[in-house]
Amino acid sequence: MKTKTVLTKMNPYKPGKQIEEVKKEYNLERIVKLASNENPFGFSGEVRSKLPEAIDQLEYYPDGYAREIREELASFYDVDEKQLIFGNGSDEVVQILCRAFLEEGSNTVMATPTFPQYKHNALIEGAEVREVPLTQGGHHDIETMLQTVDEKTRILWLCSPNNPTGVLMDKKTIDRVIEVCPDDVLIVMDEAYYEYADESRRYPSVEAVQNHKNVVVLRTFSKAYGLAGLRIGYGIADEALISAMEPAREPFNTSVIAQKAAVLALQDQSFLHRTVEETKKNKQDFMEFCEEIGIGYDQSEANFVLVHLPISGDDMFEFLLTKGFIVRSGEALGLPNSIRLTIGSEEDMNEIKEYMREKLT
Repeated sequence: MKTKTVLTKMNPYKPGKQIEEVKKEYNLERIVKLASNENPFGFSGEVRSKLPEAIDQLEYYPDGYAREIREELASFYDVDEKQLIFGNGSDEVVQILCRAFLEEGSNTVMATPTFPQYKHNALIEGAEVREVPLTQGGHHDIETMLQTVDEKTRILWLCSPNNPTGVLMDKKTIDRVIEVCPDDVLIVMDEAYYEYADESRRYPSVEAVQNHKNVVVLRTFSKAYGLAGLRIGYGIADEALISAMEPAREPFNTSVIAQKAAVLALQDQSFLHRTVEETKKNKQDFMEFCEEIGIGYDQSEANFVLVHLPISGDDMFEFLLTKGFIVRSGEALGLPNSIRLTIGSEEDMNEIKEYMREKLT
C-alpha cells in the first residue's frame, strides 16, 4: 500500500517514558514523572466524586455539539457559544485548523522549537513550513516571523507560554503581530499553559478574538485542570471562522466522560487556583536553586522550566531515571545541553534538586 509521500519522511510523535516502563527497566518501586507537564496535584475532587454519574449511558454516542461544556465555557468567557470548537485535546484543534486552512501551495509560519504538532499536521496537508529560530532566552523572533509571511501564508502560530521554553509573549509584541499581520492570515494563539501565567502579564486574547476576525485562541483541560488522561481542549474564534472549521472536525470527537469532567473541572475554580499557586511557589524555589548552583534557565510562565546544563540533556535524563525521576531531555526537543522539567510537589522538587546537585557539583 502506498501512503502519502510526506509520511515516509516523517516520524510519529514519540512520548516520554511511562512510569511502568521505567519501574521495570530500573527495578524501582517509586517513579515521579516530570516529563509531560501534567498537573502533579491531580484533578478536582468534584470530578472525582461526581463523574461516576456520567457512565450510566455509555451505549449512546456523545453529544457532538458538546452542549453542556459549550454553554459553561461561553458563560465563563462571555462569548457566544458558536465561537467555540472542541477537540480531543487542543492537539486535535491544531489538526482541524491545518485540515481546514492548509494545502499544497500554501505555507505556515512558526517558531522553532515550539509545539511540534503545528509542523507535523501542516506537512501532512502538503503545506510549506517556515520555521524561525527562537531568540536568546527562548522568545519568538516576531520581526523575522512577520517578514517571513507572504501572500501564500495561511497560518501564523504563536505559542504563549511557549513549549518547550515556557516564555510568555508580552502584550506589546502580540499587539504588533495583530496590527502588522495581513487580515487573511490566521493568527493562532496557543495558550495551553495560560492558567499558569502571571495574571498581570496575560494577554487579553479572548478580547482580541472579539475585535479581530483572524485570531484563534487555543486552550485545554489537560494541564492546569489535570484532565490530560481524558483529552479535551477547545478553540475560541469569530463565529464565521469556527463555522468554516467545523466540516474538518470529526462528528463525535470528544467523549461523554471528557465533556462532563470538563464541566465539573471548570466549575471548581478553587482547585485550579490552589494548584496553580502551589506550582508557582515550587517553580520559584527551583529557579532559585538553579541560580544557587550556577545553571541557567529560561524565564518560564508555565508549569515547567527549561534548564540549561554544562552536560548533555541525555546524560542528565539518564542519571535522573536511575533515581526514579522522568524528565524530558532537551536533545529530543532541539535544545542540546538542557532538560525540560515539569514542576512537581514540594517534596518531589526538593528530592530532584538534590540529585541534580549531586550530578553537577
